[in-house]
Amino acid sequence: MLFKDRRQAGEKLAELLKQYKGQQPLILAVPRGGVAVAEPVWESLGGELDLVITRKLGAPDQPELAIGAVSADGFVMVNENLTSRLDITEDYVKEIAEKEREEITRRLELYRGSRPLPEVDQRLVILIDDGVATGYTLLAALRSLREKNPARLVLAVPVGPPDTFTKLEKEVDELVYVKAPENFAAVGQFYRTFSQASDREVAEIMEKSWRGDD
Repeated sequence: MLFKDRRQAGEKLAELLKQYKGQQPLILAVPRGGVAVAEPVWESLGGELDLVITRKLGAPDQPELAIGAVSADGFVMVNENLTSRLDITEDYVKEIAEKEREEITRRLELYRGSRPLPEVDQRLVILIDDGVATGYTLLAALRSLREKNPARLVLAVPVGPPDTFTKLEKEVDELVYVKAPENFAAVGQFYRTFSQASDREVAEIMEKSWRGDD
């Protein structure tokens, strides 16, 4: 076990990110689990805490098989080799991307209400999740954020496999992690407590951040 829970993981990340304290970072958490990790980072560094959501695009009849991902702004990333091999049509990709984007919109409204999305242009942006496995949905989030022209884009996750970190490191200005174990099987194996975070927990942390209760 590396971490007692998501909060402790976030505290360890905060130590590794302390050079950004006082620079008013935009800290973007991936709900639901990433929000509890991001909270102590925001408390330590200051700045602004908000959310970013991307959704996996599942293959026909194999919803757990990711053929791509979509972001809230409609940025779609597709694994062309896989879709070609499975003979998946462009119409199917458009249809599933629109469906998943509607789910992103629903979740953002649930967590954020009607608040306007944060400005990314020329800001220090730190993207946080509670861990990474294949990295596909995080990759979509990073590429979507890069298109919005941040001054610096940082990815911070507590744990993930070395090969995924190698892939994601190319997408950011800095990659920060606590551990990249060779024996990685799943994110949850490195947490003593890894119960699913609730929508209520996410909403409460976000409400706290918007009140400025750091």
